[in-house]
Amino acid sequence: VQLQASGGGLVQAGGSLRLSCAASGRTFSSYTMGWFRQAPGKEREFVAAISWSGGRTYYVDSVRGRFAISRDNAKKTVYLWMNSLKPEDTAVYYCAADSRGGLVIATSGKDYAYWGQGTQVTVSS
Repeated sequence: VQLQASGGGLVQAGGSLRLSCAASGRTFSSYTMGWFRQAPGKEREFVAAISWSGGRTYYVDSVRGRFAISRDNAKKTVYLWMNSLKPEDTAVYYCAADSRGGLVIATSGKDYAYWGQGTQVTVSS
């Protein structure tokens, strides 16, 4: 599967952005999808993930209540709705697909086999 992330940009603190990740391939609907981010000089960090059906989601504590992940399997697209953005949210955001199946939503990047190219999000103070 190939993933194409988009929607990043420059926004003021308190603002909102919506990231999109479009997938190719026929098995998108069976994959857990995740968003990760990497800030300059820092390790890649899990942000959010959503189960294949969309029925289960999981967030890192720092974004819970501000970000929301959703998916549209008909459009083969996963979204990350980001609200109340803070300067510390500045990073390159990557979408990723976990093709293993199962009930557990993975938060480690090692469990995601497919990655998009990343989209830059910059939040100014």
